[in-house]
Amino acid sequence: MMVTKPAAWHRQLIIAPLVTFRILFGLLMFVSLLRFWWRGWIYSVYINPPFHFSYMGFEWVKPLGAVGMYVLFGVILLSTLCITVGLFYRAAAIVFFLGFTYVELIDVTTYLNHYYFVSLVAFIMIWLPANRCYAIDTWLHPNSRTEQVPAWTIRILQFQLAVVYVFAGLAKINTDWLLHAQPMKIWLPGRSYMPLVGPYMYQEWVAYLFSWFGAVYDCFIVFFLLQRRYRPYAYVAVLVFHVATAVFFPGIGLFPYVMMVSSLIFFSGGFHERLLGFLPFYRNRKTVFLNSTSASPARKATNIFIITYVLLQLLIPLRFMLYPGHLFWGEEGYRFSWRVMLMEKAGTAYFTVKDSTHTRFTTIDNSTYLTPLQEKMMSTQPDMILKYAHYLRGQFRRKGWQNPEVYAEIYVALNGDRSRLFIDSTVNLAAQPLTWRHYNWILPYNK
Repeated sequence: MMVTKPAAWHRQLIIAPLVTFRILFGLLMFVSLLRFWWRGWIYSVYINPPFHFSYMGFEWVKPLGAVGMYVLFGVILLSTLCITVGLFYRAAAIVFFLGFTYVELIDVTTYLNHYYFVSLVAFIMIWLPANRCYAIDTWLHPNSRTEQVPAWTIRILQFQLAVVYVFAGLAKINTDWLLHAQPMKIWLPGRSYMPLVGPYMYQEWVAYLFSWFGAVYDCFIVFFLLQRRYRPYAYVAVLVFHVATAVFFPGIGLFPYVMMVSSLIFFSGGFHERLLGFLPFYRNRKTVFLNSTSASPARKATNIFIITYVLLQLLIPLRFMLYPGHLFWGEEGYRFSWRVMLMEKAGTAYFTVKDSTHTRFTTIDNSTYLTPLQEKMMSTQPDMILKYAHYLRGQFRRKGWQNPEVYAEIYVALNGDRSRLFIDSTVNLAAQPLTWRHYNWILPYNK
């Protein structure tokens, strides 16, 4: 947390930062989901594929069919509008969190750091009194209106932003990023078509500039945002960094905009009061109480919730330390650790299915079962390779094959290095269990 003493978590602050965050977050999520729908991704990502890579432990999360998926997205869209205007806020926050997270759990290939971030923020917002001011809920129930909220309701959002930035910065402290400017050396030449800056994209020093600036920014931006004296300049850096990210790497989606909007939470209540003052019917509130009136049992429960959440957010990104080998190569413990745009990795996968006597076999055309995105993501990630092998086993069992075995010959290139064999091609993947433990059939990465 941004505040270390539990008693300080309940100090009363102006509610304005939560109101700003609620409105901007709701609007941004509405635009994001509408964009997803408009581009036809509901059909291409969740309805069309015959197979989905489920998360371990969430195999029960399945697409709801064509009608069901469009209805689900419609409900989630409606919830974002309700969050924005503060109508039935608590129910809307719950619906958005459950619906958005359900959609993201359908297929591992759609995992992005900012989707994970959105789910976490949506969960946090369920517990925040962000509808106690400038919300339809307060017009319907005037007694619920308040001008101040406990400090933890704002600090926990600041903490979540800090986790993203700091872990992303620490992840960049590696030889590929800092000493070899990888993968920037690979990505930037692809932007040579851009006006004015295009000719510089082949310059090696530009790749190093992007790499080092990104590392320094992520590691230290939070500390400057926390300092009132440097906050305005730090936020200018936030805008410059994320606008540049959006321009140079449009494939990253709405993540830069999510971070630009979310980083406003570091500004003072007075700043947000002035910002909200531009909205119609908003009345500036100046009162700040320093003491909390919350009951002791409620405060204790809140403290437990905060401590538990903070510990989980600090420990989950570190779970990669439980696995041996090169992290970028095996990617065990890679997800949910805020490693943003750290590597360029491509693979080519050939699967063969054999019967138990090895007298009958066939080579798999992956496009029969997978979309191009699924095949691309699967070809470099061991758990997805294994899930696909198990799926193929099931498919061929249904075709009458006895005890089908699945073998894979997969070649992967990492950060510009030569392509090399990724897994042991002699291992029957159909017989390997899905587990949280290290997969010993991943071949070691020797640079």
